[in-house]
Amino acid sequence: MWLDSFLDYLTFERNYSPRTVGEYQDDLRAFESFYKEVDAALSWDTVDADVVRNWMVKMMESGRTATTVNRRLSALRTFYKYVLKRGWMHSDPVRNIRGPKKKKPLPVFLKEAEMNRLLDGDYFGEDFAGKRDRLIVAMFYVTGIRLSELTGLNVADVSLPEQTVKVTGKRNKQRIIPFGEELKNMLEAYLEQRKPMGADFQAALFVDAEGLRLKKTKVRTLVQHYLSLVTTQRKRSPHVLRHTFATSMLNHHADLESLKELLGHESISTTEVYTHTTFEELKEMYNHAHPRA
Repeated sequence: MWLDSFLDYLTFERNYSPRTVGEYQDDLRAFESFYKEVDAALSWDTVDADVVRNWMVKMMESGRTATTVNRRLSALRTFYKYVLKRGWMHSDPVRNIRGPKKKKPLPVFLKEAEMNRLLDGDYFGEDFAGKRDRLIVAMFYVTGIRLSELTGLNVADVSLPEQTVKVTGKRNKQRIIPFGEELKNMLEAYLEQRKPMGADFQAALFVDAEGLRLKKTKVRTLVQHYLSLVTTQRKRSPHVLRHTFATSMLNHHADLESLKELLGHESISTTEVYTHTTFEELKEMYNHAHPRA
């Protein structure tokens, strides 16, 4: 009776779609079935927090994701708020229940061999677009900058003598990133071809054939194209190259604090996710290499 009243409330007072109401119904019926299995004498107004926690445990043990468990808990919270508002109950069994934390996915990255194959191969043309595209891929991989940071670069942000690039990140916070001889050579070759387009110091660094600043969508598309030539993984975005930069740095013994500064992270905890990535890679290598693994 309470459940039917609640579903009518969602339908007629909150104007929820039939699909959304159906999802609420499924989630709440699942809880109802669970507590009936625990004790047939239980009802909506006699279940307590322990019953809710046991339901969570059962869902997690059966392979439900944290997202699914939290969604079902959310449905249960909304239901009991409705019941309490109408004075049908005076205590909320879900009030002090915390849902499981969502597992953060590990960053996706390319292997060094894949990046070497791409940058050293014949995938890029020798014309303006080819030199520009190769430079873009290399810039992501060598500096670890974000997509918005790359498209926002001006010619003046690059210092060839000092081999540094000034990057404007989130909240307009600027940082200086060094680069090596290889990227310097790519930049010189690209800027030489860019000269006829009137590359003054305040002009955009990366431009199209008309000399207009490249848009994020264009850069994202070209990166996806080139990465698809050397990897079969589904994620092939500019951010994957940022992850690849960070992972490569740690694999070659960079310290976390330095990496944090290079990536422009506010907190070291954000950078620490890459230590998990490198550990997973190390574990995979161990499992393949050790005879008793």
